[in-house]
Amino acid sequence: MLGRMDTAVDVIRAKRDGRALSDDQIRWFIDAYTRGEVAHEQASALCMAIFFRGMGARELSAWTDAMIASGGRLDLSGVGRPCVDKHSTGGVGDKISLPLCPLVAACGVAVPQLSGRGLGHTGGTLDKLEAIPGFRTALGTAEFVAQLRDVGAAICAAGDDLAPADRLLYALRDVTATVESIPLIASSIMSKKIAEGTDGLVLDVKVGEGAFMTDRGRAEELARTMVRLGSDHGVRAVAVLTGMDAPLGCAVGNALEVAESVDVLAGGGPDDVREVTLALAGEMLALAGVDADPARALDDGRAMDAWRALVRAQGGDPDASLPVARLAHDVASERDGVVARIHALPVGVAAWRAGAGRARKEDPVSPGAGVTLHVSEGQRVTRGQRVATLHADNETLLQAGLAAFTGAVDVGTGPASSAPRVIARVTS
Repeated sequence: MLGRMDTAVDVIRAKRDGRALSDDQIRWFIDAYTRGEVAHEQASALCMAIFFRGMGARELSAWTDAMIASGGRLDLSGVGRPCVDKHSTGGVGDKISLPLCPLVAACGVAVPQLSGRGLGHTGGTLDKLEAIPGFRTALGTAEFVAQLRDVGAAICAAGDDLAPADRLLYALRDVTATVESIPLIASSIMSKKIAEGTDGLVLDVKVGEGAFMTDRGRAEELARTMVRLGSDHGVRAVAVLTGMDAPLGCAVGNALEVAESVDVLAGGGPDDVREVTLALAGEMLALAGVDADPARALDDGRAMDAWRALVRAQGGDPDASLPVARLAHDVASERDGVVARIHALPVGVAAWRAGAGRARKEDPVSPGAGVTLHVSEGQRVTRGQRVATLHADNETLLQAGLAAFTGAVDVGTGPASSAPRVIARVTS
């Protein structure tokens, strides 16, 4: 068994030289780093070695297990119904958790969703929910479990005791250019989700220019890796690849996305948001073994009732007005033609620069800032027609958003090149 501080160098050297780490090496390193006995620079060196050398299936399973063991594990056995969660790798306008969680709850499955905040051009579920007056995203364990039992869904921040090793390693990866490592991404996501105590997990792996994974091959590799890790740790998992070349829906920004989600829960909203919501709901219900029609629950008001109950349970007012940015500026088409493409990345960056996102985790966000799109791919437009509106709280942020939005909407003479939202299903 390892035990000396200088064995950190041995572990780093082994991975640097392409050797597989033993279970003992992995357990010791993660535990020692979490307790502060391994220096940050040594953990950074190991992350870089993993970035270049990768990890085998056994190594990655042991690494994930050690990260889970660094903290506690929630016990959801008292909820009284099957528990299935969903995780998205993030995108532009990705508000799916907001209509999805109450929809699945309305169908009889509990959704224990532990979510995060936005960083850069990708939004965060907690930031969106905090745009609702009074909404609390910090819940204690007992309150979390009670809400799952009584309401059927809870969306909140993860507690400090849940996979604390991941929190430390993520901060290192963010500043050492090792974020893109598939083993490190997969173990980061799955350690938290497995520690959450859910019975099943649906993974929404975004792929496209506005996603973390721009290449389909790497997105599929990440999906397979996460599904396998779930199986290794007794959590049934399925992954769905969804397209992120264009923004999801018409609203990008916290309060704007809440309003659009409520439209979906009312049976309307953009077709693509409804499509992805129903696709993921179907997968979640299948994992839980529940035979229900999510489209019917969305259209007959049950999902909306569950949403209102969730908001009230977490201190929010579902009837309150949502924040509105002080300034709004319309962007017009410069020519006649057809909207050939709406690029997710510049739309996401524009919303971020306008105040909807943050460059660092500690930065504040403007709840009313963002972008509203008024056209869709394939739509014919005329010169001077409004294609988008940018929302910001001051002129400096507005101008930054407008500069980033340049080139976001392509208007041409040919047909649109839009891709399907739901691309593939990955089960192993």
